[in-house]
This record gives sequence, structure tokens and C-alpha cells, in this order.
Amino acid sequence: MAKDTTESPALSPEAELKTLVTPPGYRVELVAAEPLVVDPIGMEFDADGRLWVLEMPGFAIDETMRDSRDPIGRIVVLEDINDDGKMDKRTVFIEGLILPRAFKVLDKAVLIGEAPNLWLAKDTNGDLKSDTKELVRNDYGNAQGNIEHNANSLRWAMDNMIYTSEHTYHLRPKNGKFETVPTLSRGQWGATQDDAGRIFRNTNTAPLFADLLAPKYYTRNTNVTRTRGLYEDMLPEEKTTIWPIRPTRGLNRGYREGVLRPDGSATYYGGVHSPWIFRGDRLPKALQGNAFVCDSPTNIVHRIILTDDGTGRIMGRDAYLKGEFLASTDVRFRPVDLATGPDGTLYVADMYRGVVQDVAYQTEFLSDHIKLNKLQLPVHLGRIFRIVHTTTQRAPKPSLSKETPEGLVKALTHPNGWYRDTAQQLLVERADKSAVPALKQLVATATDYRAKLPALWTLNGLESDDADLLLKALSDVHPDVRAAAIRLSEPWLAKNDTAFTAAVIKKTTDLNWIVRRQLAASLGELPIDARVAPLTAILQKYGTDPVTVDAALTGLAGKESEVLSTLMQNATLATVSKKDAIEQLAGAVSKVRDFPTIQKMIDASVDAKQTMWLRTALLKGMSTGLASAPGAAAAAGPASQRGGAAAGLPARGPAGAAAGAGRGAAGRGRGGAVNLALEAEPTALIKLGEGKTELAAAAKLVASRLNWPGKPVPVVDLAKLTPEEEKRYALGQKIYLAICENCHQPDGRGKDKVAKPLAGSRFLLSNPGIPARIVAYGMEGATGLMPPQGATLSDEQIASVLTWVRRQWGNNGTPVDPADVKEARGLSSNRKQPWKEDEIARLVNGARGGAPPAGRGAAAGRGPAAQ
Repeated sequence: MAKDTTESPALSPEAELKTLVTPPGYRVELVAAEPLVVDPIGMEFDADGRLWVLEMPGFAIDETMRDSRDPIGRIVVLEDINDDGKMDKRTVFIEGLILPRAFKVLDKAVLIGEAPNLWLAKDTNGDLKSDTKELVRNDYGNAQGNIEHNANSLRWAMDNMIYTSEHTYHLRPKNGKFETVPTLSRGQWGATQDDAGRIFRNTNTAPLFADLLAPKYYTRNTNVTRTRGLYEDMLPEEKTTIWPIRPTRGLNRGYREGVLRPDGSATYYGGVHSPWIFRGDRLPKALQGNAFVCDSPTNIVHRIILTDDGTGRIMGRDAYLKGEFLASTDVRFRPVDLATGPDGTLYVADMYRGVVQDVAYQTEFLSDHIKLNKLQLPVHLGRIFRIVHTTTQRAPKPSLSKETPEGLVKALTHPNGWYRDTAQQLLVERADKSAVPALKQLVATATDYRAKLPALWTLNGLESDDADLLLKALSDVHPDVRAAAIRLSEPWLAKNDTAFTAAVIKKTTDLNWIVRRQLAASLGELPIDARVAPLTAILQKYGTDPVTVDAALTGLAGKESEVLSTLMQNATLATVSKKDAIEQLAGAVSKVRDFPTIQKMIDASVDAKQTMWLRTALLKGMSTGLASAPGAAAAAGPASQRGGAAAGLPARGPAGAAAGAGRGAAGRGRGGAVNLALEAEPTALIKLGEGKTELAAAAKLVASRLNWPGKPVPVVDLAKLTPEEEKRYALGQKIYLAICENCHQPDGRGKDKVAKPLAGSRFLLSNPGIPARIVAYGMEGATGLMPPQGATLSDEQIASVLTWVRRQWGNNGTPVDPADVKEARGLSSNRKQPWKEDEIARLVNGARGGAPPAGRGAAAGRGPAAQ
């Protein structure tokens, strides 16, 4: 363990190399350093082995740690001219970029993410310099959005889709253009894929999540209230820990008890990002398929071993009981990106600087630590390292850009995943169908699934899917091939092709969860009347698996009530194994306000003759669904897992099912929320809610989300805004979109484990001085850390954004005056740490927080106790 010291001078690349520690047998080699590479944040090898690097010199540019919005960002190309393993030449491909955050090297072009612009820059004469710059989209993130929470990542995956992170669409390259494909925003920074094409991301302090199924399924049915299988947690917090080799007190939460060990090293990730699945062939085989994640605040690269339990359930575990794959005693070692090289080894991009937490999100504790240790400067350094092993042998430099179609097809069999990915991309980009015969031959003869899968997807990218090959692949020995064959069969399923439908449905008895989960998703592509029976059978047979349940529900839009009735129709069918399926179906039905079915569910839930688990499942599902419906109150009950409305799913249902239709008319509920209106008081439900059991709690929650004649309904008359408040309101919306929306979401429901809901929040709707405290100084609780904004936002700006959010999503709060914010700051001026959630709760309960503005009164109405 390195000594705890305030001395942290910048080291030379050679000196830094001596601070890097790896497991026995491994070593670190320097590939490039300043001035050849400066402020690197991303890297990728092109078809000929040149290293392209995205540089962001505008980040934390000076002693103030501000981000410069001057056009000084760039993409450079590094070349190893003398083939000695080190880069010798630097060529600037494009410059003049403002805080660029993502890029993708294409064939003679580069796709560049510079929020809010997505550019396509082309090299027309082969000199590695951009000659043209074409605007592809102008809605790739937010121009004013914070670097840490904005659209990023452009990862070409096996299904020929370019995946993003923290953004609402992916891209499908086609004929030199890019189609957008809607998705649910997931991840925070970076994306990668495994040998089967599964996408992995991470966020904040959660190290690894996987899309077990393609995101497209989760956007086709907005009635679902949960999205298991999309962004599935591979390594829960309680099962992982980190072991830095130096004191890491410079963390945003370094003041918090339990964050640091007695020696000052962090026990948990400080800001994990840039996941990478290693698929190279020149490091020990034990590393293949492992996930590596960067945690630059603690100066480590952490290794995660992914394992399949033999049935298709994939989970991760820390590779070392007490140790890291790569760690440094140098505080300025900041690993920011990883890549597999054409040489089959692992590359690490090191931004090499003292500050990696954006100033807008720094706690006062961290800011003081940075200044005390003089970490703001220097900037504009950077290094690229390569991890090798004693067994590593140099690989020849590639030249895939000049390879024939047949040669590219052969590259799909290469043991290094970089070759397979690059060859597939080139074949699809060039749209040369002369490769189709060789691809079909490869699919028919390959024994390695790692070659068969990219060959199948390359055929798909060339619009040359082969029916006979797919039918045969449905029975392949490898589950990932069988699952891919099911997905690639969807065009035939959409036409209800007899042969394909029968062959795919036969997979219902497959022994592997990978296959069955894909089946549940793909059956939703059948014509609507043809899909109900097989999806119902899936739910009856595999209703204990939440991923299968949610995948099946995505294909049942408008048919949820019918399937729910089938699963409930008798005691034999309605076994406890279907509890989750029934709960999720009940949620979907309730979300679209299907009044007749909701009434039946209420009747069943209060019927003592029904089994206890069924009654509880119905009530829990109704509670979630009613809370997720259009205009509904913020969920005060169980939160859905990283999905549904809480994850930004549009809250709408099939035509005719909107709130207010028929007997299910809507009424105003607490906090201005829209509740479902019943014709009469549900006396049995209310009585059931009087107990102390889980069933009673669920019943009480459902009743709170219903209205009926005679039920007291608070009516709140939102005061008309003055002209000055109108201006503030308009400014507040812009501020919210720029810095708040990514965490708190467009619907105000907040990202799970990242940000609390604002819709119906009693903290937000309390006395204006209380939310002003939270915004200015931050708040920490079970959901995580709300970073302080007081250093970057003025009193006027804080008042503006609070005015806007207090009048959105059914909220009924009064506007906020800058004087309220100024007073709140004054009352908390000696605060050094973010507020704790329980401290704010005591302020709310004690009705303290600063005087309300004259003549306006305290906040009008308080929402549900969803803080």
C-alpha cells in the first residue's frame, strides 16, 4: 500500500510505468504518450491496425476545473511506422470539436458524437485527414448537458446495430445512411459486446449490466411496467469489492463512513465506466470472455469473470479475492477506455490528470481535496498502455482494408474477436454480395460458434438470410447460435410461415434459458392472433423466470387482459409458479386503465377463497400499473427494476384504453395525480387494507390510487404565474433538460438506483427552502448521491429549475423566488458535505427550511411520500 501523502506531482510516462501493478506473469508496456497523444478518452483500431484516439482537452481545462466549450476537441490517428510496438506518428484526422464524447471508425469515414450533433467525417483521398463533414443528426444528446450524463458510445455490434449509452436511440447503418431505432436509455459511459453479441454497459458505482435480449423488444409494448432482461445486473453491489493499492480519499463520497478502509483505500467503485469484454487471443485463455471495467477515481482496472451456470444463466464474480488486474500508486493514473488490439492484447487509455470528476458534480469534500493536493494541473497529458503476458508473442500487423471478400470471410474464423468484428463490419458496410456463397459455406461447416454467429449476422447485414441455414441453425449444438437463429427467423414469423413457426415454437422445450428467453421475445413478432397461445404457454411453463415473463409481455400489447384471464381461470392453472407472470400482467392491464378487468382483479383480490399469493400478486400488479399510467402519481410502492415508466417508457396504451374512457374515468388524486375512478366505494378493498399483512399493505396502496363518489379529493388551484415567474419557468425547463433530465428522466420518475422521483416528491413540494438546499448542497441517501449544483448554478437558475419541476408531472408546488434560494444558502453556508436524506426528512417533518416568499404561502399540497 502506497503512503498517504498530499504530494502528487505529475510523473513522466516512464516513471508512471513503474507505479503500475499487475498479477504475476503480466506486465504493462507503454505504447504512446504526450505529445503524441493528449487527453485521450476513447480509442479504436482501424482495419490496418492504426490506433484512432478521441481527445478531449476541454475537460477541466484549468485551475477552476471548468469545462471549456471552445472548439478544441479532436480525433487523431497514431501509427507504428517501424513496427516496434510503439506509436511513432500522429495525424490529426479532425479538430474543432466541442467536448466530443464518442466516435466509430468506419470504412473511409468516422462517425462522431459531439452533442447534440452526430457527424459523418470522410477521408476522400486516403491521407487520414477529414475532407468532408456531414451532419447525420442534431439530437444526439444535449448541447448543454453535463459530460457525465449525456449521449455517448457508438459501438457497432454483431447484429449490425450501432449501440449508444445514456441515449434514446441506436443507429442502423444502411446504404451509407443511418436509420434511428428507438430504445430505452441505459448505461452511463461506454458499451461493449461478448462473443454472442450481447451488449454490456455500467453506471456510476454499478460495475456491469448486460442486455440479455435486444432493446427493440422493450419498446414495442408501452404497457409493460418492468424490463427484466434489458440492462440485467451481472454483479450486484453486495457481491463485489475493489482493492486499490493507494489511499483513495479523493472520492466524491470520501467523507462517508464505510467508503474507505482504515488504510484509506476505497472498498467500492468511485465512478465505474467503460466496460470491455476481452476477446483477444494473445493473453492467457482464462481472460477470454472476461469483463474489465475502468474505475479511474480509484486508479484501477477491475476484472470480472463471467460464467454460465450450464443452463444459460450468466453472472459475474470478482476475479481476485483481494486484488486488481491493474492498479497504480499514482493518483493521476486515470484509465478511461479499454480496447482489444489486432495483436490480441488489451490496451488501456490513461487520461493522466488529477481531476476526473466533473466540477458540476463535485462535493465540497472532493473539491477541497483536489485543491489541497493541487491536482487541478497539469492537464493535456495522456498515455496509452498495452497489457501483455510472459506467453504473449507479437502478432503481424493487419491489412484488412485491402482484403478480398473471401479473405474477410476467412477472418470471421480468427481466434481474435477484433478480426471477426472488423471483417464483419467491412463486409456489411461495403454491401458486396459476392461474399454470400462463402458466408453460407462458413455457416454450414463451422464448428466454432464464434465463427458461425458473425457469418449468420453478416448474411443478415447483406440482406441475404438463408431459410434453410436458419432452420438448421435452430438445432445447433450451441445455445447462442440457436437463439440467434430464432431472432433471425422473425421476418418469417411475421408472415406466420408454417415451417418457421412450427420449428421456432418447438424450441419451447429447449433446455437453455438463453434460447427460451429469445423465444419469448421473438414469438411477439407473430401476427397478433397467432402469438397469444404460444406466449401464454411460455408464461405457464416458465413464469418463475422474470426475464422470460417480461420478454413475453412485450409481445402481448392489447392482449394482456386475455392472457391474464387464462392464467387465472382455475386453481390448476393458477399455481404459485405463475405469480410473477400474473403480477406483471395485472400491472400492464392497470397501466392502460382496463376498467372491467381491474374490477375483476379487485373482486378476486378481496375473495378469501382465492389463494393468498394470487390475491397479493394481483394487488401488487395493480398498484404498479396504476402508478405508471398516464398522469398517475409517482410510485410510492415497489419500484420496477430498471424499466417500465420509471425508465422512461412512454406512458400510453392501445387506442380506447386511455384514462378517462368509459366507466374508468379519471379523477384528480393526491398531488394533482390522475386516479382511476370507480362507480362505487370499494368497501371490501378498504377493509382489506386495514390489516398489517403484506396483502393488507398492497390493498391499501391500490385503494390510494383509486377514486370513487364521496372520496375526499384535494383540489389545488395553482396560482397563475407572474410575468417574471413565467420567464423563470421557461428558463427552468432549459436547465432541467441540460443537467437534470438524464438522471431524473423526462417523466420525472428518476432512474432506478441513480435518482429519486420528482413526480410527487414531498421533498420537492415542501417549503421552497428545502429543495433549494438539496440543489445547492446535494443530498445523499439510499438512491445515491444527488450532486451539489450550488457552485455552478446561480440563485436565479436554481429558483428557475425548481419553479419548473414543482409544476410538472402532476406536481402542484408554488414557484420559487431567488430570495428563497439565497436564504437557504445562508442558513447552510457552513455545510461541507451533501445533506443526508434523513436530515432533509427531519426538516420537512419539522416544517423548517426558510420562510416562504411573501404572499405566496408554503408549497401548496404535498405529494405521496416518494421523496
